[in-house]
Amino acid sequence: MSIQPQIAEALRQKLIRLLFQNPSLQAYAVLDGASNPALLDHLYDDQPEFACLYRGELEPDIAECAPYLAKLEADTPFTQWVTSGWGNHWGIFALAECDLRTLRQHLRKLNMVYDPESHKPLLFRYYDPRVLSVFLPTCDEQQLAEFFGPVQAYFAEAEGGTDLIPFYRREPEVVDNND
Repeated sequence: MSIQPQIAEALRQKLIRLLFQNPSLQAYAVLDGASNPALLDHLYDDQPEFACLYRGELEPDIAECAPYLAKLEADTPFTQWVTSGWGNHWGIFALAECDLRTLRQHLRKLNMVYDPESHKPLLFRYYDPRVLSVFLPTCDEQQLAEFFGPVQAYFAEAEGGTDLIPFYRREPEVVDNND
């Protein structure tokens, strides 16, 4: 199923409004190189502030498929390009009150999960919107707090790009024992 261009554009515009409506929050894209072969070219050509979410010097074939964190600025060629990929599961978007380095440190902790039976490490592709939109609704409060870290909101496309799914950080409820 292919999304109609006018629906994709309306959702892209909604995403851009959400990403840049609050000047106290920084917009980021967490991008999946495996879903977008042109990603590295755009990162190097458009030159947003960015960092790979894998550690160290990578072989070229791994670098092409790796996840990247990119800082988004309103009305830049990179932001226009990355949001134009709506419906192609290129990645997810986030709002945070921290710099790129701090967010990278947090997100790197999420890259690996362990199989509960074999205890083998597994790559966790949370930056794929198809994974994030299934994973986050299953989390309890503690898991959500760990996953969100400094992030205030994540935004992902629904399956097929037919909608924008926001995930907002939930603050713990305060219980008033004086009543």
